[in-house]
Amino acid sequence: MALLIYGATGYTGRLIVARALEAGLRPILAGRDATAVHTLASSHALEARIAALDDPSVLDALLRGVSVVLHCAGPFSRTAEPMVSACLRQRVHYLDITGELQVFEAIAARHAEAERAGVLLMPGTGFDVVPSDCLAAHLHRRLPRATSLALGFRALGGVSRGTALTMVENMGRPAWIRRGGRLTPVPPAYDTRTIDFGDGPVLAVTIPWGDVSTAYHSTGIPDVRVYMSVHPKQLAMLRRSRYIGWLLRTGFVQRRLAAKVRAAPAGPNDRARAKGVSLLWGEATAPDGERVVSRLRGPEGYTLTADTAVRIAQRVLAGDAPRGFHTPSRAFGADFILEVPGVVREDVPTGAPR
Repeated sequence: MALLIYGATGYTGRLIVARALEAGLRPILAGRDATAVHTLASSHALEARIAALDDPSVLDALLRGVSVVLHCAGPFSRTAEPMVSACLRQRVHYLDITGELQVFEAIAARHAEAERAGVLLMPGTGFDVVPSDCLAAHLHRRLPRATSLALGFRALGGVSRGTALTMVENMGRPAWIRRGGRLTPVPPAYDTRTIDFGDGPVLAVTIPWGDVSTAYHSTGIPDVRVYMSVHPKQLAMLRRSRYIGWLLRTGFVQRRLAAKVRAAPAGPNDRARAKGVSLLWGEATAPDGERVVSRLRGPEGYTLTADTAVRIAQRVLAGDAPRGFHTPSRAFGADFILEVPGVVREDVPTGAPR
């Protein structure tokens, strides 16, 4: 059973390779940059394979003899479809680390194809969306009658170039919530609320996080909103973007912002990751006002991504892989996230219904 990590030389890809080696795996390393891939592979005596994503025949050759692909090369809005299609043709299980809402929806739409091919399609095997998806499933388990779900996160640490480039790509575009089971576009900074992640109340704003897709698939709860903690100045900028979205989407602005991102460090260094933490919060509410609240605290987001992605890859390699599109909690249960060292979950008393 062979694991192939595509995008192995990116910031998160390298963290995943290191974690896979710690776990005793010997993955095949792959990507588009021949020099970078061969250098990394040779440093660990691993096999290297080189392929771009624009030629189906080349991708088919890339996947020969492979059982599981862990796709780490974003933005996934452009890279996921060709890799998913290749995995379906070659009957290879597909995992990735996206957090992009539309990517989840596009892959979910291929559930029947994956069932026929006998493979698993699981986007979002990292910080996007494993901890929040497991939290959503836990809240639904606590309150099966819930019809409304709110999730929030506060990541204390930096972002990688890849994450920042995806953020640039989405600037000026609508945000999304789920209402009545349907994805609904809303203006940026559509809703705000105060959330206590465990260290005191902070301001948070709705964002088009991947759980707007996955939490619905995991729980069936029809109304879903996802929040991120923000500084008041960031909130003001998001609100201004409602009126200058057309400008932020122009090629000139996109190129300038992307160039600034590429000039920045690849991502948080080891020291920053060791100090960082991930804080998550969730609330499920029933029609009569009954509600439940739970929180998670865990390692820094990129450290957590490397751990959960490798744990999921190990399960799939061992044959623990349902067929079709699945979210992490649907495949492995709400308590899967508790396997990660340093993750703590707590149920918060709520008092009387609101």
